[in-house]
Amino acid sequence: MKRRLLLVDDDLAVLLTLKTVLEFHGFEVETATSTAEALARLGSSTYQMVISDLRMETEDAGLRVLRAARGQNYDPATALLTAYPPSGEHWQGDHSDSLLIKPLGTKDLLRQLEALLVQHEDARQARLRIAAAPAQGSARKAG
Repeated sequence: MKRRLLLVDDDLAVLLTLKTVLEFHGFEVETATSTAEALARLGSSTYQMVISDLRMETEDAGLRVLRAARGQNYDPATALLTAYPPSGEHWQGDHSDSLLIKPLGTKDLLRQLEALLVQHEDARQARLRIAAAPAQGSARKAG
């Protein structure tokens, strides 16, 4: 099964190049060229991962996209793509699981995305186990 991702970048050359590379390596890729387009896609489809450029219409438009992605009930992994990494750690936490610095070689990109997907799925499974633990404990006590 192909892994489905949303790729957001206002630079059409970067967007189409990354889309081609990722599709060649087994990803199903949808694209958006603006924050508004990305937000609409997030609400109408589901993705395993959302990758957004940081600087589009504004200096931090990509953070807005990733905040919206993290708010989806299908819980996609998120990555911020930028040639201008923000200083400090204000980009991380509520915004992104990973920071991808342009330019990025194909092997490095694929390695980072695969690692991010595995890490995100492991964290999601751990959250599900923690959420289920109190319910299982209550059932044992009642039995």
